[in-house]
Amino acid sequence: MSELREQAVSLRALHVPGDPVVLPNAWDAASARAVEAAGFPAVATGSAAVAAVLGYEDGHDTPADEMFAAVARISRVVTVPVTADVERGYGLKPAELVERLAAAGAVGCNLEDSDPATGALIDAAEQADFLAAVRAAADEAGTGLVINARADTFIHGEGTPDERLAEAIDRGRRYLAAGADCVYPILAGDPEVIGALAREIGGPINVLMRPGVPSVRDLAALGVARISFGPGIHRATQTLTAHMLDAIARGDDPFPSA
Repeated sequence: MSELREQAVSLRALHVPGDPVVLPNAWDAASARAVEAAGFPAVATGSAAVAAVLGYEDGHDTPADEMFAAVARISRVVTVPVTADVERGYGLKPAELVERLAAAGAVGCNLEDSDPATGALIDAAEQADFLAAVRAAADEAGTGLVINARADTFIHGEGTPDERLAEAIDRGRRYLAAGADCVYPILAGDPEVIGALAREIGGPINVLMRPGVPSVRDLAALGVARISFGPGIHRATQTLTAHMLDAIARGDDPFPSA
């Protein structure tokens, strides 16, 4: 456990508001190796991309055993800390979730606050209790697990944009108080909204990089502490693969010109 704990300390220290850790999400051993070789200080998995590689849909469709096996293959081939997107925890009890993450070599995890089956937001107090239980289990196990608490109000919340922002801030504060290390208000993209989240939540926030979101430099200026790419890079590689296959089917050269 000492090595996992040391890697968790290293991963947690990378979450600096204004100097964010950038995590181009990996989906298998080869992509994880590429992320490390490019000089990134940690590897994050993305559940949607891993699910696609394994032949499943995102949203708890992937069996837990297969997801953790995929994480373990990634952890085995890199030396940097690995943080795993484990959706809502696959129905595992907090202690078992912590144990499975440690066995897979992961020192961090994403945990979301909406029901994968219905999309409905989980009650904020209930989610905070769940995160607190995961934190307590990790402390007892001595893993030092870094918890990235996803807040889904910009996906599944109701009300006006201002009301969704207020709920995201409230949930973020609750999750940090429960022991989360970072809050992930997924799909927040407007610079003013991101700036408000960074100021008002009171701890590190994670922004999903996608088209239309401010640049890494601008997100840093807004006070963001973590930037991830979700399934974006995997989807781009699939698009390139489709273009190459189309070229092969036409009898053309499939390789991009230099």
